[in-house]
Amino acid sequence: MLLLNGETIPQLFITIVRYVVPSEDHTIQRLLLLYFEIIEKTDSKGKVLQEMILICQNLLNNLNHPNEYIRGVTLRFLCRLKETEVIEPLIPAVLLNLEHRHPFVRRNAVLAVMSIYKLPQGEQLLDNAPDLIEKLISTEQDPSAKRNAFLMLFTSAQERAVNYLFTHIDRINDWGEQLQMVVLELIRKVCRANKGEKGKYIKIIISLLSAPSAAVVYECAGTLVSLSSAPTAIRAAANTYCQLLLSQSDNNVKLIVLDRLNELKSSHREIMVEMIMDVLRALSSPNLDIRRKTIDIALELITPRNIDEVVLLLKKEVMKTQGGELEKNGEYRQMLVQAIHSCAIKFPEVASTVVHLLMDFLGDSNVASAIDVVVFVREIIETNPKLRISIITRLLDTFYQIRAARVCCCALWIIGEHCLSLAEVESGIATIKQCLGELPFYTPTEEGESQDTTKNSQQANSMTVSSRRPAILADGTYATQSAASETAMSPPMLAQGSLAAVGNLRSLIVAGDFFLGAVVACTLSKLVLRLEEVQPSKVEVNKASTQALLIMTSMLQLGQSSFLPHPIDNDSYDRIVLCIRLLCNTGDDVRKIWLQSCRQSFVKMLADKQFREAEEIKAKAQISHAQPDDLIDFYHLKSRKGMSQLELEDEVHDDLKRATGEFIKDGDDANKLNRILQLTGFSDPVYAEAYVTVHHYDIVLDVTVINRTRETLQNLCLELATMGDLKLVERPQNYTLAPESSKQIRANIKVSSTETGVIFGNIVYETSNVLERNVIVLNDIHIDIMDYISPATCADVAFRTMWAEFEWENKVAVNTVIQDEKGFLNHIIKSTNMKCLTPPSALEGECGFLAANLYAKSIFGEDALVNVSIEKQTDGKLSGYIRIRSKTQGIALSLGDKITLKQKGAA
Repeated sequence: MLLLNGETIPQLFITIVRYVVPSEDHTIQRLLLLYFEIIEKTDSKGKVLQEMILICQNLLNNLNHPNEYIRGVTLRFLCRLKETEVIEPLIPAVLLNLEHRHPFVRRNAVLAVMSIYKLPQGEQLLDNAPDLIEKLISTEQDPSAKRNAFLMLFTSAQERAVNYLFTHIDRINDWGEQLQMVVLELIRKVCRANKGEKGKYIKIIISLLSAPSAAVVYECAGTLVSLSSAPTAIRAAANTYCQLLLSQSDNNVKLIVLDRLNELKSSHREIMVEMIMDVLRALSSPNLDIRRKTIDIALELITPRNIDEVVLLLKKEVMKTQGGELEKNGEYRQMLVQAIHSCAIKFPEVASTVVHLLMDFLGDSNVASAIDVVVFVREIIETNPKLRISIITRLLDTFYQIRAARVCCCALWIIGEHCLSLAEVESGIATIKQCLGELPFYTPTEEGESQDTTKNSQQANSMTVSSRRPAILADGTYATQSAASETAMSPPMLAQGSLAAVGNLRSLIVAGDFFLGAVVACTLSKLVLRLEEVQPSKVEVNKASTQALLIMTSMLQLGQSSFLPHPIDNDSYDRIVLCIRLLCNTGDDVRKIWLQSCRQSFVKMLADKQFREAEEIKAKAQISHAQPDDLIDFYHLKSRKGMSQLELEDEVHDDLKRATGEFIKDGDDANKLNRILQLTGFSDPVYAEAYVTVHHYDIVLDVTVINRTRETLQNLCLELATMGDLKLVERPQNYTLAPESSKQIRANIKVSSTETGVIFGNIVYETSNVLERNVIVLNDIHIDIMDYISPATCADVAFRTMWAEFEWENKVAVNTVIQDEKGFLNHIIKSTNMKCLTPPSALEGECGFLAANLYAKSIFGEDALVNVSIEKQTDGKLSGYIRIRSKTQGIALSLGDKITLKQKGAA
């Protein structure tokens, strides 16, 4: 451990050679090799120390040891030895081990030959190494040794590896998994260097798709996609991914395969459309993440030809969720409803086949799923006028089953807007009356009687809550329809709408949901106004109007009574009073507003939503152009001699890619300069700068270290430490830096969560003149949270649900020189790399106030929610707050710091 921490104990070496080296214990010999690996083997001038000759003798003895384990670990140790003077006398013994009877020794001997051949003087030390390995591979039977031999040819004599591959091409499917993986790596390397020959290699890859190993098959599919754009190759890769999706039980593997299919969907959509039903078979997995990703992929592959099949499958999955076997059926059903909703919006003709099935779930215990269903019905009834009558009839029949207040509100709006005929209007009024129950909601006489027995009634209430029995009043009667009994049995339960005996609207309103009461009042007002138009009998109209007025006044009476813990809120009170005034004194202008303007506003909202979706699709479409001076390759003038159909297809699609500019690299070179950070000063003896690359879960630091002195720097070490959820992957190594020379050092850092991290450290080195170590402190590297999060979208309902659930909130006060509300919002969106969920139509106009919701998702799947609420003061300055919520503390704090830092800047 001392040696690992950089301590040098030279006086210990002779003791170890005298007393430890002679040991026959295998464990001690293994530890001894680790010690030899760590110690310094050269002096200050780079020459090998004389005492290292003692190591040579020990290694030579080990290479000729009768035990194969000792031989094998010694050969593995030689792979990490760089000193030519130590290795040279051992080469004959290494070559003898290539013919050892045990495969463990042979496979490590091949690796040792490969590492020796790679040394700067390796070709002089082992000039015939490729010949020896080529001879060995033709007779070798052990899969691992054969793989190592092929790897040696691949890295050191590529032409020999290619010749061996084509000589034994018929037996490639019988090779082991490890060797097949190296073959695929060879193919990738050869095809990158010489694209003209990739046709014959693609045939090898396609033959390997039938290999028994899932890892080989997965790599084959990935290699096919990277090398070829031919439909045959892409189709084979997609088929392979779909088979892996079904055959593999590991959920992580399935998610990775779905990511590959998602990439294929982006670049080869027309081929993936054919595979949509194979992809949807992954819905058989009980994992919600897999199901969600599968549905997302499938929704972007829907066409008029496959829409019926897809919707039929989704309907079957919805039917399966009715069983109570799985605890997350409700959440899965919500996903399916949203998917069917998307299908019906894109292809309205399928709406008639699904809308009635989904309406059975309006009373779903999963409120989110029920809300999705009713929103779907609201949109379909507007976009499909032919379905209006059947939807209204079904909605009125199933309305009593709805138990959630928000679902009731939306269903009541549909009834108020789309009940047009006399029978529908009368049925709508009758349904609402039935769900409200008998009036009044409580009797005024009971209020006076209960004042004297407040304590008794409170005790009775508490008893009834616990036993769920109706309350008994002072005169001995059951108050089954009174507010006293309703509140006594309801507070925790009725708010969820779970009381079966009482009408759903009544139970929710008596529980104190007066917003729903206001919606009921508005719906009744619309129905009565429409009844005036379709009902010739004034008597019936007046009768309906008085009944509606009685319901509204009863709700106001209930809201102002002392039975409820909270009185009616002012907004709901004002809306109900407005409805009462409307029914008492109607006019043509008011009638037009109530019966036409509301629906027109909804139509406008739908049109705006469709326009935004169309704009997003346009923005996603990549527009790429070829350069005017690019080489034009005429396909019809090419020689087709000896080319298979697959090779011809590949040539054609390469030409198409060139024509559409897909081969053009991103001109991102200018942005790379922005990622170079200076770590030391120009006057320091050692100058260092780092190029930072953030790639999903990894941060790679490419550090350039330059010795600016005229002395050799020994044991130069880049020591790094991290703060936050960052972790160094490997320990730093020591280097020797010649005068005025440079060295590239790479450091890998793992990221485990989305938060701002800091990397700090120093450079430590020694010079030949001074024995003490010198330290140069480096500038800190701040890892920006913006590298981890990307804009994303989610439904308004999902946003509100997450906002209520997330426990971490960071509240940032607005402090900026920007004086325009929209300009400030755009500045925050740009600074935080988030997406504004509030539609542009809702942000139009000038009112001195602005509220908007922003959303982003991290690469780790974390959600970041931001609410911006700002107001313009009389002096023209903006005030307000920006609230950030997330499930984890890190993302909330990091985003808050980012906003605080950036909000003052100019828009």
